[in-house]
Amino acid sequence: MPANLTPDYLKAERAFRQAKTAPEKIAALEEMLATIPKHKGTEKMQADIKHRIAKTRAAATQARGKGGGVDVFFVEKQGAGQVALVGTPNAGKSSLVAAVSHAKVKVAPYPYATHAPVPGMMPFEDVQIQLVDLPPVSAEGLVPGMTGTLRNADILMICLDLSAGDVLEQVEVCLRVLEAKGLVREGQKGPEGAVAKRTIFVGTKADAPGAKDNLEALRGLRTDLEPFVATSAETREGLEDLGKRLFAMLDVVRVYSKEPGKPADLDQPFIVPRGSTVMDLAEAIHRELAQHLKRARIWGGGKYDGQAVQRDHVLADKDVIELHV
Repeated sequence: MPANLTPDYLKAERAFRQAKTAPEKIAALEEMLATIPKHKGTEKMQADIKHRIAKTRAAATQARGKGGGVDVFFVEKQGAGQVALVGTPNAGKSSLVAAVSHAKVKVAPYPYATHAPVPGMMPFEDVQIQLVDLPPVSAEGLVPGMTGTLRNADILMICLDLSAGDVLEQVEVCLRVLEAKGLVREGQKGPEGAVAKRTIFVGTKADAPGAKDNLEALRGLRTDLEPFVATSAETREGLEDLGKRLFAMLDVVRVYSKEPGKPADLDQPFIVPRGSTVMDLAEAIHRELAQHLKRARIWGGGKYDGQAVQRDHVLADKDVIELHV
């Protein structure tokens, strides 16, 4: 069966060949895996991409452990997905991360308080979403080393200070700097070889004087800034909505495991990409489990309790599954 590779896949493959750092390679490989057509003709290619992702991550971890070639901007993904925060000086990124996580970010009323990535975990229902606070961007560009972090992230969050009179300029600076590094919003055209990233715009300091007027003006002038969430680290306005938006954008599902004859473990779900099958889940748990998997039973919306399903059955969010070997 022919592979019938898509233009998006071929673009990601070119990005992989051009990548120089481990985060850039991983980001390109993950984009290849996300855009490759899913059918029998590409099963070996999918397996090879997954192997290369694991190998590249292992090599990066080993290099950090030896203290050689350490990339201070590499942040290992955790939780349901990774969101990298982008913003001009004093955009409120650090305050936002501090408000939704226990990360030890440096919140200061002066610019450039953040010098390196600071990850924090944002709780959403029964999962965690990783937010990565980064040094600010400016019209001159990015701090050296940041590009790999941005390429590796699942989502880019562009933070805008709604209390400032230059909010429109903040938008222009962030988008221009990202495009100069070959990063564009999903669905937008960019330079040859550009990588399309899922992007969300977040207005900060929504409780500050003048913020509502600035937000209204911004939405009138830039109707393309969607999705957009107005937030306040002080009043916590919009933070719950932000969690919902991010989880939906990650395009993943939660699956709960169940041992035969025992209750389901509803505390720690497995997180898999939307469209994953029973076999994909088994491989994510352990390769040997996938090799010896005989059958599965599933509980979930729209199904009979304990319904037997095939290995190619597509999983839905909050399914409970019992694997038999």
